[in-house]
Amino acid sequence: MIIEPLEQIPMEALPDNFSWQNVNGVNYLTLARNQHIPQYCGACWAFAATSALSDRIKIKRNAKWPDINLSPQVLLSCEQPDQGCYGGDSYTAYDWIAKNNITDETCSVYQALGWTNGLGCDAETKCKNCAPGKGCWAQGEAHIYGVQEYGRVTGEAAMMNEIYQRGPISCGMAVTQQFLNYTGGIFRDKSGLTESMHDIALVGWGVDAATKTKYWIGRNSWGTYWGIEGYFKIVRGENNLGIESKCSYGVPKDTWTEVSLVATAKNNEEEKSTITSQSSNPDNSNSCRH
Repeated sequence: MIIEPLEQIPMEALPDNFSWQNVNGVNYLTLARNQHIPQYCGACWAFAATSALSDRIKIKRNAKWPDINLSPQVLLSCEQPDQGCYGGDSYTAYDWIAKNNITDETCSVYQALGWTNGLGCDAETKCKNCAPGKGCWAQGEAHIYGVQEYGRVTGEAAMMNEIYQRGPISCGMAVTQQFLNYTGGIFRDKSGLTESMHDIALVGWGVDAATKTKYWIGRNSWGTYWGIEGYFKIVRGENNLGIESKCSYGVPKDTWTEVSLVATAKNNEEEKSTITSQSSNPDNSNSCRH
């Protein structure tokens, strides 16, 4: 759902080094996450989408405190046709958010479960509250966040423009044992593998001062003990691991300037009726395998 194509800045006019980690001394990125706890869940697609969108909200809010961290759990439990903990695609996540809105993690904490393996979509999944001696219940009202525009982006120049002008993007990529073992430096795969099996967020780029090697700056969802505090660098302009062939983005809708509250319990009923029972391990070509 592209409202207006993004006007492209020529590559030669873009900076050699740029990252939303530091724009004039301000960090516009939200926290690094870990999809593997409290148990393994192939939730990379939901983390990549919600983290990149949370960054873009922070950018639009000029890094105003507090950060808003959108809930990947809502996508895992409610978004279809993606398959919860058995994999999905950031693009369809943005499509779902555009049509249904989403809450943040103060409403719906990550449980590493989804609609395909035990945690379906209901009002409590979208926003939950608890109290001593009263148990837990679906919170009647909650802050919601949405997407006004979303799309796909591929290729070095278009990806750099999207990141520079509007914020981090979500990208699919292949994963090798060498990437799993990454601890720092500029990664370059030599296997030629490009099949998308994992989603990450790209937050910027750079050029190594010594070697002049161009690279992307990516944020993973494997915890801060992986890579460079949860981040990595990978060669740019070579479609290494297929990282430049399957990217997407969402443009957040402003629901925070004038606080938007919705009755989540009421809005849930119609959607709940559309959730159907399927196999506990369905086939999905977009699965997050890592």
